[in-house]
Amino acid sequence: MAEKDLGHQFPDRLTELTAISPLDGRYRKDVEDLAPHACEMALIQTRVEVESKYLIGLSDVGLIRSLAGRERDALANLGPNMTYAQVERVKQIEDTTRHDVNAMIRSLREILSGTSLEDIIEMTHFAITSEDINNLSYRLMLQRAKTNIVIPTLDQVVDKLAEDADRYKNLPMLGRTHGQPAVPTTLGKEYAIFATRLNTENRKLEKTPLTGKLDGAVGNYNAHAFSVPHIDWIMFSKKFVGDLGFRPNLFTTQINPYEDVIENFQALQRANGVVFDLDQDMWRYISDEWLAQEAVEGEVGSSTMPQKVNPRHFENSEGNEQMANGFLETMGRILSTSRLQRDLSDSTVIRNTGVGLAYGLLGYRNTLIGLGRSYPDREVIREYLHKDWTILSEGVQTFLKLNGIKDPYSMISNLTRGRRMGQSEWQDLVETLPVNNALKGTIRNLTPESYTGYAERLTDLAIGEIAESRKK
Repeated sequence: MAEKDLGHQFPDRLTELTAISPLDGRYRKDVEDLAPHACEMALIQTRVEVESKYLIGLSDVGLIRSLAGRERDALANLGPNMTYAQVERVKQIEDTTRHDVNAMIRSLREILSGTSLEDIIEMTHFAITSEDINNLSYRLMLQRAKTNIVIPTLDQVVDKLAEDADRYKNLPMLGRTHGQPAVPTTLGKEYAIFATRLNTENRKLEKTPLTGKLDGAVGNYNAHAFSVPHIDWIMFSKKFVGDLGFRPNLFTTQINPYEDVIENFQALQRANGVVFDLDQDMWRYISDEWLAQEAVEGEVGSSTMPQKVNPRHFENSEGNEQMANGFLETMGRILSTSRLQRDLSDSTVIRNTGVGLAYGLLGYRNTLIGLGRSYPDREVIREYLHKDWTILSEGVQTFLKLNGIKDPYSMISNLTRGRRMGQSEWQDLVETLPVNNALKGTIRNLTPESYTGYAERLTDLAIGEIAESRKK
């Protein structure tokens, strides 16, 4: 049976139901605030912004006439103030030129025509190449996305973890290594670990710089130096790039090598990895019923099992963090190479920066929801903590070693390895130890709740360090 053609049923416009990418369909509302820093319209506006500011720079070195204050302001704000119709005009021109930057230049000339700036139109794109505009535009978009969306959202996750760390720093729980009972910790300390890890990577992301170049077709200022030799174009480019907030890179081909962008991607990948690790641990705690979940009225956990409350937000985040890192890793791998002085393979790849950021952002926000809906079941946590008192063996053998007992590790291992002991059986074992009553009394007083070391203190230190890092 032939498949039914559904094409005639599709509306002409993009909707949640017709989008190919789930980021622009199902999940659009969850990442929409990233769009102004990642979409095609934002790219065109940012290109116009850079091109217009370049005209101001040419005026500042006397290559074009002095600009009136209102003219400088108009040029500085031309890109951000572009209307949807003006951006559409760029795309219409591109349909003919098949060159996106050239289409932007032609549109800019149209915008300046009939204004007091008409006399400087011929200096638009003077001596520079498309990549001079592109490398700065894409980096401006990335920097603004980082500053305005990504970093603040990661900080929200850190803050929620720090809040829960403080709330549950006194709640003892069983620590497990290799999936097996180890020694006690506290729930708050475990939250604090993730908070510090994520905060560390977010602060690195915050401080990872981006570079920029403005040096022509192969990076030698050829057209600049030939046409206007009396201007120091190296110093000009350093100032122009620096004023945009980037470190000037003087040593380039036609492209500005992408190591700086890749460093930012790798910082994001590490942050995403921490969130992914957190998601998996939270999933396990919920599966073991150490954490309970709020049942939200009206929500459904299964199409057939009415009782289900699934950890779907953590699972959604897991998948999206892996998608994000897949994009970021692939982009970094491709962007690190470019044939000779330039090939175009980076062009289609760098356009996906917003996709990589959006998948990560979607994950962070799902993790935040999951954290907000989960809370400890203290009774279950205590039950697991008390199931096996041999988790105190480490402390006992260390204490015995300090008090002169020969090879206490082997002694305690022979008595406990592979066995599970409740409180009563453990106390019986203590009575068999070859130590005096005073030492036995000290060991008897040791409980799973009291054997948490500096967990509470470490949690307080972690919270303090996070707060201090925000001041720097």
